[in-house]
Amino acid sequence: MLVEQPASLLWQGIRAGGMATLAVMGMSKNTGKTVALNRLLACAAAEDVAVGLTSIGRDGEALDQVFSIPKPPVVVWPGALVATARDTLQRARARCKIIDGSGIDSPMGEIVVVKVLDGGDMEIAGASRGHDQLKIIARLRQCGAGQVFLDGALGRSQHASPAIADGVVLATGAAVGGGIQDVIRKTRDRLAILGIAEADAATAARCAAIFAEGGVGMWDADGDTLFRAAIPSLNAGGVLLANDAPALAGVAVGGAVGRQLWQALETLARRHRGLRVVVADGTRLFVDAADLAAFRALGGQVLAMRRIRLAGLTLNPFSPLGGHFAAREFLEAGRAAFDGLHVTDVLLEQNQQEEQLDGSFAA
Repeated sequence: MLVEQPASLLWQGIRAGGMATLAVMGMSKNTGKTVALNRLLACAAAEDVAVGLTSIGRDGEALDQVFSIPKPPVVVWPGALVATARDTLQRARARCKIIDGSGIDSPMGEIVVVKVLDGGDMEIAGASRGHDQLKIIARLRQCGAGQVFLDGALGRSQHASPAIADGVVLATGAAVGGGIQDVIRKTRDRLAILGIAEADAATAARCAAIFAEGGVGMWDADGDTLFRAAIPSLNAGGVLLANDAPALAGVAVGGAVGRQLWQALETLARRHRGLRVVVADGTRLFVDAADLAAFRALGGQVLAMRRIRLAGLTLNPFSPLGGHFAAREFLEAGRAAFDGLHVTDVLLEQNQQEEQLDGSFAA
């Protein structure tokens, strides 16, 4: 059933970059995330790399749960280790053997680790919380996985955090909406959030305790603490404003930054030009790229304790909801727009490589 795959430049870059835990996420539904994941799984199998696979949500089901349209299945190869909810095994077309439990429950049963005996299609539903994901990754590694893939879900990006993954592949495409340049603009906006710069060593050291223990902190230009409290970031906006001081130079937020907290940070940035705000990483920012640009226009900086490493972008020129782009034109536009990133259309790449192989055999 499964055939050897030509080498993928994206896969080669992931291996060369030492990204032993890789998150695969999509800009939206139907941007080709599962197709990209399957391509990477096939490349790993072709090189006999021991693979571990799990999901932060649910993937591989026959129908899209939002649009009720057919979805490409997740294809697993013999020898792969998969962490998934027990109930999904009833629908697997791959023969598997349970080799470990996790003690982590989900609405579809305990998350268990299975070894794929005969490859095929499989639905995968993993742990949804970050700390549980870390436990699952550890289990997969204990069971022998050398390369772990984390499959994302719509509206969730915490699996892309550098606290969990070494690198990220982002899938984008026609399903995002609009023309080619609209998709590129929306993708660039998303990358602006995910790719915020890493804090310098001195700033990171100043914030280390906040991120280790949680809460928020404020400091002055000399690095002296002005305020610190172990409070949820949801309630932090008013507290930060109430503890503003003339010497304020920086703020650290240990949790997520939503709209209310962001508005408080903007107010502080207007009062203190050059204000530095440090968050864990870009997955913790729930704002728009325009908000980030406006904050910078005020003279402020938003920095990450750890920067997200982007392994590459995959492009899907087709949308199941109607409309598509010319594949080569879309790929050329994407590579021109995101110079310095590995940008590929995995299906186009695979077809081109197979045509080259066919040509060499014919010669």
